[in-house]
Amino acid sequence: MSNFYFVLVSKSVTNKIPVMGLYSTYIFPKLINLGMSGEATARYRASMLKHAQGQVLEIGFGTGLNLPFYPEHVRKIYTVDVNAGMNSLAHKKIVKSSIEVDHHILNAENLPFPNDFFDTVVSTWTLCSIKDINSALQEILRVVKPAGKFIFVEHGLSNETHIQKRQNFLTPLQKVIGNGCHLNRNMEELIQQAGFRFEVLHKEYAKGSSKVGGYLYYGISVK
Repeated sequence: MSNFYFVLVSKSVTNKIPVMGLYSTYIFPKLINLGMSGEATARYRASMLKHAQGQVLEIGFGTGLNLPFYPEHVRKIYTVDVNAGMNSLAHKKIVKSSIEVDHHILNAENLPFPNDFFDTVVSTWTLCSIKDINSALQEILRVVKPAGKFIFVEHGLSNETHIQKRQNFLTPLQKVIGNGCHLNRNMEELIQQAGFRFEVLHKEYAKGSSKVGGYLYYGISVK
């Protein structure tokens, strides 16, 4: 997991389409695709996405980096991402995949799906960038079935005070360069406060990453 990604860029799911012009539409998607396609991120994707089943929604589809890691029984997924600039890179992966992708260009705070619609909702390195994260988590809670699962891999607030201070200091810059990415969100608290209960929760520094951007929360939660 590259230090470059975690300090400078993150997947963008903001309240509206970013207004950073060429950077947001053309440069940022390429940085995401490059920075998040390494072996370290692949290991986390593989360990968590193997639990996906039934009707699946992926929040922050980005350039489609999760596609190779869904189990064979997942034949179709619904996806949302606010950054239309991700589409061309995502399309190349969709063409090579056996999974049908029903993609929607919109934010996660207003999902166009019925209540209790999905068996699995997936979010990987996305919650850091959603502008109104509480509304997005409420939407995820709404659309997942009572027996469904919310599978997540996210970076956020460290468990070390001195690292937290650095994260708080650098987050304003990170939000600009990383299209809304926050380094200092406590993902455990946010997910729990939204109304989820953790079945599995791991917290650790990702190997090979900076501590400022590499403290990971990953696991499975239910209503």
